[in-house]
Amino acid sequence: NSNQLENEMYVMYHGTTSEAARSIMAKGFQQSSGGMLGPGVYLSRDLNKASRYPIDHPEHDRVVIKVVVNVGRVIAINRQGHPRQKTWHDSRYGEVFDTAWVPPNCGMVPSGLEEDCVWDPSRIKINAHCCLV
Repeated sequence: NSNQLENEMYVMYHGTTSEAARSIMAKGFQQSSGGMLGPGVYLSRDLNKASRYPIDHPEHDRVVIKVVVNVGRVIAINRQGHPRQKTWHDSRYGEVFDTAWVPPNCGMVPSGLEEDCVWDPSRIKINAHCCLV
């Protein structure tokens, strides 16, 4: 059942650079233009996963922002070549979802760690008291 997590709130983490973190703290999150799951904000419930990002950036300049997300309607993208991998928010392909979720150890990411892509940045709340991990 793809709707089992509907409108649940989850603590998630976003790995980024210190410069990008300052912008996020000032202006909020922006949708990426693309990625494994298409446009959206990429997060993980796994701090270990988020702390690896950006992968091509020196470790001393990586920052993890802790957030709370209302995931809305969730679809599990649990295999390579999933028919909705990049179209989960597009009504032309069927049901519209708010969040695409890659479960852990499903073969989608080399690390085996879970990943989420949230379409609408307004679903993401930055906790001002506890944001940088």
